[in-house]
Amino acid sequence: MNSEEREITYVSNNSYSTLNTLSARTKTVWVVCHGMGYLSRYFLKYFKGLHPEENYIIAPQAPSKYYIQPKMHVGANWLTRDETAAGMQNNLNYFDAIFEAENIPNNVNLIVLGYSQGVSVAMRYMSKRQLQCSQLVLHSGGIPKELTAKDFEYLNDDTKVKLIYGTEDEYLNEERIKTESERAKELFGNRVTILPFEGEHVVNVDYINNLV
Repeated sequence: MNSEEREITYVSNNSYSTLNTLSARTKTVWVVCHGMGYLSRYFLKYFKGLHPEENYIIAPQAPSKYYIQPKMHVGANWLTRDETAAGMQNNLNYFDAIFEAENIPNNVNLIVLGYSQGVSVAMRYMSKRQLQCSQLVLHSGGIPKELTAKDFEYLNDDTKVKLIYGTEDEYLNEERIKTESERAKELFGNRVTILPFEGEHVVNVDYINNLV
C-alpha cells in the first residue's frame, strides 16, 4: 500500500478585525498579531485605551481555529512545526491582502506588534516584504531562528524596536530571556530597547498605551 502527500492551491477566505476608524485624523496605524489561543476580535480589547481618533488598529486573524478545553472556547494559532514554510507562505498572502484592502496612508506612523506566537509571524512578514514601520514591538515571543541582521538592514534609521517581556513569564526562564535579548541586539543593534515588567505571560496594556 503506497501512501503519499500531495499539495494543491486553492482560494481561501479569512477575516480580520479593526478598532476605530481610519480617517484624516488618524496619526498611528497598528498591525497587531495575536498569540496562540486568541481570536483577533478579542485581542483588540488591549488597545481600547488608545486615543480612538488618533489610532486605528488592524488585527489579523490566525487561520487555524480549534477548541480550547475544558470550556470549549474557540482559539487559533498561526503556525506549527509541521509544514511551517507552506503555512507561512499562506500567511504572507493573507497579510498582503489585508494591506491591499486597508491601503494605509504613507503619512501615518505604522506600528507592527506581535504578541507571543504573533512575534514570529510579524517578523517573518516584515523581513519577507521589507515592510517599513516606525516601531516594531516584540512582546513575549520568540525570534525566528532563521532571521539575521541582514534581513532587517532595509529598515529606516529612525525605526524603533521594543522587546517586552514579563519577568515571571511561565514560558521564559533566565536563559531564554538572555538568549532572546541577545538575538534582538544581534538583529537590531542600538535601535532596540528592552522593556521587562513584573508579571506573567500577559499583554502589558500600560506599555502599549505609552508607545505613542
